[in-house]
Amino acid sequence: MSDPVIHPSAVVEPGATIGPGCEIGPFCHIGPEVTLGPDCVLKSHVVVTGETEVGEGTTIFPFAVIGEVPQDLKFRGEKTRLVIGKRNRIREHVTMNCGTEGGGGVTRVGDDGLFMAGCHVAHDAQVGNNVILVNNSALAGHCVLEDEVIIGGLSGVHQWVRVGRGAIIGAVTMVTNDVIPHGLVQAPRGRLDGLNLVGLKRRGVARSDITALRAAFQMLAQGEGAFSERARRLGDETQSDYVREIVNFVLADTDRHFLTPG
Repeated sequence: MSDPVIHPSAVVEPGATIGPGCEIGPFCHIGPEVTLGPDCVLKSHVVVTGETEVGEGTTIFPFAVIGEVPQDLKFRGEKTRLVIGKRNRIREHVTMNCGTEGGGGVTRVGDDGLFMAGCHVAHDAQVGNNVILVNNSALAGHCVLEDEVIIGGLSGVHQWVRVGRGAIIGAVTMVTNDVIPHGLVQAPRGRLDGLNLVGLKRRGVARSDITALRAAFQMLAQGEGAFSERARRLGDETQSDYVREIVNFVLADTDRHFLTPG
């Protein structure tokens, strides 16, 4: 691999680790505890600070601020981290904060994500692989986004909320409760309106699994008993791994209630 290329106007503080093949553009500022993996590109005017690790092949666009201290009044300067995976695209004015001691100490972002202009990832969030945050969307502290989640533009996810794999949140939506895997959420106050059928089909999910998911959604919407009881019965009856994924998600520990089918 080639040596990193660092513009003369960039500030790379002593102690920073810059991987081979990196390109650091004009007026960037890299803090002393930062580690950039191989082939990272920082376009210009990028700030990466704190104890922050950025994975191989990630590109960060102008005016993003990565690894700053949490926007949490309880934060007292404790040592915490931000870990970003490989091949992410972090667009203009994105902010990602380090963790807090009370939240586990690590904000974590997976691989192959797209974080569009102006979006925010708060302290202690856990973000999976192949996630898309559309322009000006925001994750509050301690959120969990599983793989392949899409958050629409100008949407906000409340602290401690979990969003299951493959779910999609429409634009201008406030999500205050957990979202089941493969769910479709829309409307200003976040209503669970169905399944992310377009996403399932794009990922090549078998028709039999999609049919099973449709039936499971109807049972969750109209079955007898509490939401968790309906999910438990689904787990006893289903042969579909996709349905079982929803069941496991619903029965797992959570600090929030669920968005439930209307």
